[in-house]
Amino acid sequence: MHMEIMEALRTRRSIRKFEDRPVPGEMIRDILDAAMMAPSAGNAQPWQFVVVDDRAVLDRVANIHPYVKMVLQAPLGILVCGDLSKEKYPGYWVQDCAAAMENLLLAAHGLGLGGVWTGIYPMEDRVAAFRKLLKLPEHVVPLGFAPLGWPAQAPRSESRYLEERIHHNTY
Repeated sequence: MHMEIMEALRTRRSIRKFEDRPVPGEMIRDILDAAMMAPSAGNAQPWQFVVVDDRAVLDRVANIHPYVKMVLQAPLGILVCGDLSKEKYPGYWVQDCAAAMENLLLAAHGLGLGGVWTGIYPMEDRVAAFRKLLKLPEHVVPLGFAPLGWPAQAPRSESRYLEERIHHNTY
């Protein structure tokens, strides 16, 4: 199932409840391919991804992040990380990896899956916990973790457009 980009943007919601069934490897590859299509400063592509589908590891993730309990139901999660050794312009990895995360979530939605972005960086305790659990090298910084799976909920979408947040030429 594929959807038009505007429909995908308007209907993607954070999914925190999942069905108990696996996600095919080909879909995971497609999601990661979409993530890596994100724009990045100087086209540096300073990202690394850790796909977590081991149930024991997913369960441990629930204990190291206060807002990721939905991972206990999810068949997998993807950790989006910035690789500081790949940066051309120091500090822009956060924007680059945020764009990759959004692409990842939109691709998952477009394939009929659901996911939710749980933030890690800049919370140092979360960064340290994910670094230790997933054995990340020092130059790799976890930005966010996305539990993914087949949605077991269908949150409503409403426009978030606010005219008062738009400014033309000056604030």
